[in-house]
Amino acid sequence: MKRLRIILWLLVGLAALAAGGLFLTRSHQSSQNVQGPDAIGLGIGGPFTLIGGDGHPFASTRLNGKAHAIFFGFTHCPDVCPTTLARLVRLRRELASKDDAFTIVFITVDPERDGPAEVASYARLFNAPVIGLTGSPAQIAQVKKQFGIFSQRVPDKSGGYSVDHSAAVLLFGKTGRFQSTIAPDEADSVALDKLKRVTGNS
Repeated sequence: MKRLRIILWLLVGLAALAAGGLFLTRSHQSSQNVQGPDAIGLGIGGPFTLIGGDGHPFASTRLNGKAHAIFFGFTHCPDVCPTTLARLVRLRRELASKDDAFTIVFITVDPERDGPAEVASYARLFNAPVIGLTGSPAQIAQVKKQFGIFSQRVPDKSGGYSVDHSAAVLLFGKTGRFQSTIAPDEADSVALDKLKRVTGNS
């Protein structure tokens, strides 16, 4: 009986270690997703077709020949999303006297609440040519996969929900090749240097 008890405790211990390892792996993956990849040639991106704020299909080919910054968020986001988009608008104006230094693209991770009208209205809040995109849940799931984006619903006390999501901005050159990211806690000077390289204004 004593030997059996020891074996059972060993099995419990091994199970706990395995569970801990799985938790650490998932936490590490989530951390990487939130910060975003910061290296060239990781297969980030690819062609896509979503729905623009005008209700019509928007193909990624419309970004050809333009440096662009893509940010995934949602219109009910209380802080990170509006702060990030406002920062991108400000950095673009610092980079050039006109608003075509690079294109800002906002893709919702909450397609159930963010339809074309919602993303269009949200984009207009920034008084700059921000492109707002949405799509079906399946379309958004596919684009998130292509761009290495993490998001998940988090229920709130009111019976609704918020969305945890990757907070990095993804930067692409004029050829559509992934170049780098801008993290939320990065200094503006560092972000601006990255944008200069991506746009060819260095």
